[in-house]
Amino acid sequence: MFGLFRKPPKLDTDYGQADLELRTVRDRALAGDWAAAQGLIEATGRDWELRGRRLSVLGSAAGEFPQWLDAWEAAVPVDPTVAILRADALMDQAGEARGYASARNTSQEQFQEFHRLSALAAQACQRAVELNPDDPYPWTTRMTSMLADGHRQRDEFLAALGESVKRDPYNFETHLMAVTFFCEKWYGSHEQMFAAARGPAAAAPAGSPVAMLPLLAHFEYALREFGFDTRAESLTAKANYFRRPEVIREIDACAAKWRGAGEPRLIGRGITLRHWLALANYLAEHDRKGTKALLAQIGPYLGSTAAYGYFWSRQTDGFHTVWKWAA
Repeated sequence: MFGLFRKPPKLDTDYGQADLELRTVRDRALAGDWAAAQGLIEATGRDWELRGRRLSVLGSAAGEFPQWLDAWEAAVPVDPTVAILRADALMDQAGEARGYASARNTSQEQFQEFHRLSALAAQACQRAVELNPDDPYPWTTRMTSMLADGHRQRDEFLAALGESVKRDPYNFETHLMAVTFFCEKWYGSHEQMFAAARGPAAAAPAGSPVAMLPLLAHFEYALREFGFDTRAESLTAKANYFRRPEVIREIDACAAKWRGAGEPRLIGRGITLRHWLALANYLAEHDRKGTKALLAQIGPYLGSTAAYGYFWSRQTDGFHTVWKWAA
């Protein structure tokens, strides 16, 4: 394993990360074989974590290149997977339209397009719910669409959250969106955000990826409190926060519970959560040996790991910094 650390890996930024089957199917779909995507989602069944991640990747692809989804919808207009991928594609387009800058650096025109596309996504979510009432995922995308107008849709957001957890109590994508919605930079506060992370993490069974959500809350807290607009320039202050003993204890407790049912798989959210833990350890200057083992499991699969962007201007810079520290 340690021989892998002679030099940093050539990073793989494919959004599909280590799910090579998903990546192959997505590429086939983009080439016109939408039936491959249909078959993959059907085969994933009720593995909600894996299904949610695969839908997210396929939805992002449809947002950029929708022709294959258009063909699928024309052939099978009542397929519930088409409806949810349409919703995800619209939310991907909404995110691109808004951009990823802070509110003060986002134009009125960007906000207007974000609202318009989010409203269309909400309509597609409703159709997906009607076509597949047992599926928690459309409710999660519906929650995401409410980022466009969360102050007026708070009750509706809570209702959608309730519908999703009714179908899957520890759905990672659902609780991830709740942490996001209730963070201070969107529509909540630090207290609400930590409650949204710690409550499900404490209640979830061992091995659940939800156990790792408090790490995201710590990333969000550090981002907001120690230089929201400066990123790397305030890295020292952010790292000092992570070196607090109570923060390190929570990082360790979350990781122990996540691993409590055995070594987590790499597909689904496995790569992303390993990145979270590696980043938290680096910031805390904690468990260098364990972080090196994590990075050996991650290999080149960076994908899109937004948490690095909380501390560096580019995700790749963050990953390379963590890698060099561990190596």
